[in-house]
Amino acid sequence: NGSGNRPDQLYDPSDVLIDKETDSLIIAAGRRVVRWSRRSGTTQAEILINKIDCWGLAMDDQRYLYVSDYKKHEVRRYQLGEKSGTVVAGGNGKGDGLNQLNSPRYLFVDLQQNVYVSDFNNHRVMKWNEGTNEGIIVAGGQCSGNALTQLEYPGGLFVDTFGTLYVADTLNHRVMR
Repeated sequence: NGSGNRPDQLYDPSDVLIDKETDSLIIAAGRRVVRWSRRSGTTQAEILINKIDCWGLAMDDQRYLYVSDYKKHEVRRYQLGEKSGTVVAGGNGKGDGLNQLNSPRYLFVDLQQNVYVSDFNNHRVMKWNEGTNEGIIVAGGQCSGNALTQLEYPGGLFVDTFGTLYVADTLNHRVMR
């Protein structure tokens, strides 16, 4: 269908996850978040969130959807069907303070609803505990670089069941633990 913003098209997709309950894909693409059924015969996506500069997605075990907005420098949590969401990380303008983000990208949400954010332009990964107004630096944050304590534009991330963080350290061409 080509690139675009029609309901049967995607533009510049950056992240995707599977909603097991509805057997559908949720995709961040083209200033919107869409749901696309995996069932055959589906020809259009359903727009879940519109006019958002989204990059990363995550869903918790209660089916809340988390979306990073790299231009508003925040992460919002949405109940599916809700259009405004609640800020759960950042939201205090662009910056490097513990209550700020600078172009947040990828997300991970653990079982306690703590949100991990790859804070791209701050070269760090932040953990925002449920209900707090500030994050904790859990990786990087020592300016960009290739030392073992530094990251250079962190990308995708994952936290295993033991609480170990893995992060794609993009420009250092490595995965850090």
